Amino acid sequence: MGYDYGKRLIDVVGAASVLVLSAPVQVGVAAVIRLRMGRPVLFRQVRPGRDGRPFELVKFRTMRTGPGADGERLTRLGRFLRATSLDELPTMWNVLRGDMSLVGPRPLLMSYLERYSPEQARRHEVRPGVTGLAQARGRNALSWEEKFALDVWYVDHRSLRLDLRVLVETAVAVVRRKGVVAPGAATMTEFLGNAR
Repeated sequence: MGYDYGKRLIDVVGAASVLVLSAPVQVGVAAVIRLRMGRPVLFRQVRPGRDGRPFELVKFRTMRTGPGADGERLTRLGRFLRATSLDELPTMWNVLRGDMSLVGPRPLLMSYLERYSPEQARRHEVRPGVTGLAQARGRNALSWEEKFALDVWYVDHRSLRLDLRVLVETAVAVVRRKGVVAPGAATMTEFLGNAR
C-alpha cells in the first residue's frame, strides 16, 4: 500500500469516525453557539490548499461578528472551544471532501501566500492538515518561523508513521491545553512576511 493511498484511507476512515462519534457533541456545541452568539453557527473562510488552490474551510464560530481586533471579538465560549479544539470538529467534512488531511501544515490565510519565502511556500506541496507538527509541538507559542520550519520538515519527511505520531502528540497537547494563544496575544499574531 503506497503512502498516498494509505494516508487517504486513514483520512476518510478517521474523519468519518470522528464525525459519527462526535455528532452529539457537535449538536450541543452548535446549540450553545446559537444561544450565546446567534447566527451563523459555523465559520466559513476561503483558505489555500495543496498548491495554493483555494477551498472553503468550515469550523465552529468562536468570535462575535463586527469590527474589532480578534482578541476583542473572541468570546469566552470561543476561548474554551479553541482550547479544547472542539471548534475544529466540522473541519472533518473538509477532510472527507479531500480539501484537507488529518495531518499536514495548517491552512492559513490566502493573503499570506505572497508573503512566504520560497522555502516557506513549500508547505503547500501537500494537503493542509487539521493538525500538524507545529500544532503538536507548541501550537501558537511558536513563532511563525518555527512553525514554517516544522511544516517544511514535515513535507520532506512525511510518512504514515509520522502522521500517527503527530496525531498522538496532538491529543496530548489538546489535553494539556498548552500553546493555545501566542505570547501577548489573544490568538496568533498576523504573519507580515519576511524581512527583506
